[in-house]
Amino acid sequence: MRMIRLENHLGLIEVSQEYFNEIVGNAVSSCFGVAGMANTNARQGLRALLRRKEEFLDQGVRVYKDGNGLVVDLHIIVTYGLNISVIVRSIVNKVRYTVEGATGLEVRKVNVFVDGMLNGED
Repeated sequence: MRMIRLENHLGLIEVSQEYFNEIVGNAVSSCFGVAGMANTNARQGLRALLRRKEEFLDQGVRVYKDGNGLVVDLHIIVTYGLNISVIVRSIVNKVRYTVEGATGLEVRKVNVFVDGMLNGED
């Protein structure tokens, strides 16, 4: 199991990558305008081909440490016709609030990459 290790005034903190994937994936998927998450590496792409009907919380999510804080990279698919900057701003705020509230760790940056659009009627 992959862990993210950070040290602060309380000591060494270890949080599993799976935990971050779950809280970030849930936060992003509940934001208005997000049609889905995009595959970010070959492993995720192969898994998506083999299990087409399933959704995975780590899909499109990468969390890593930067100094004493965290950086979150997100690859999303948005609903066509909506204001992308509003959607992204909402995601950044929700992810930062959710992760900091759940872990007490500072989120230094949330990078959102829009990898595609889906028509709302599909």
